[in-house]
Amino acid sequence: MRIVRFLSGGTEHLGQLLDDGKSARKIEGTLIAGPATWTVTDKALPIEKLLSPLVPTDILCIGLNYREHAAESGSEIPDNPMLFIKSSNTLNNPFDPIQIPRRSSEVDYEAELCVVIGKTAKHVSRADALNYVLGYTCANDVSARDWQRQKKLGGGQFARGKSFDGFCPLGPCLVTADEIPNPNALRLKTILNGQTMQDHTTGDMIFDVPALIESLSSTMTIKPGTVILTGTPQGVGFARTPPVWMKAGDTVVVEIEKIGRLENPVTAE
Repeated sequence: MRIVRFLSGGTEHLGQLLDDGKSARKIEGTLIAGPATWTVTDKALPIEKLLSPLVPTDILCIGLNYREHAAESGSEIPDNPMLFIKSSNTLNNPFDPIQIPRRSSEVDYEAELCVVIGKTAKHVSRADALNYVLGYTCANDVSARDWQRQKKLGGGQFARGKSFDGFCPLGPCLVTADEIPNPNALRLKTILNGQTMQDHTTGDMIFDVPALIESLSSTMTIKPGTVILTGTPQGVGFARTPPVWMKAGDTVVVEIEKIGRLENPVTAE
């Protein structure tokens, strides 16, 4: 099932996306509390504005999780998943602008598969991990590389450079887990102004989705509605010669097989 969060008649709704892509069958109930608490009705509503598929409980992110991205970054393969966290102000909708902050000139794109957790996860085994997944969506882990990397700006603590307003677009829909039995067999891309910048497969993850859930849940309780951004492949802007930074007037697209296309314009703050 493809689930969207949207505005219709000035009111926020959840719905099952219909084939026309312009309307959705209304869902009653609460999505992240489990399938038993929500039902799909027969009422079709027009989609006037598409929102992020959910408002996450927490935004957990994994760095250096693709072998070729670690290589282009000049980094060693980590022994354990590298966790950082984006703050709630980063949440952004499909088609809403990514703003270039006044205090950064090195804003980069990162296409990422986003895992949505559907029930409380603590000490979950690898074998059972995918049973905790509600579904998947696309994410763009937008990053101010100067704030992420430069020591004088606090570089080395990823959260600051990753947590400017609007730096976490999600969407366009949530695809339920039953439609993606193997999340580590998906092609993903970033397209900037019509040019493909990243084009790889989730099969290159160092720690696959079950391994991430097992590892994270071993040290924290992962609450329903938490999203996990699973890392980005090679082709990011800072690793290019010369570097490619997003700028006002750009359009950036993240595409993931079986999920869809997350598009955002880029504007100045």
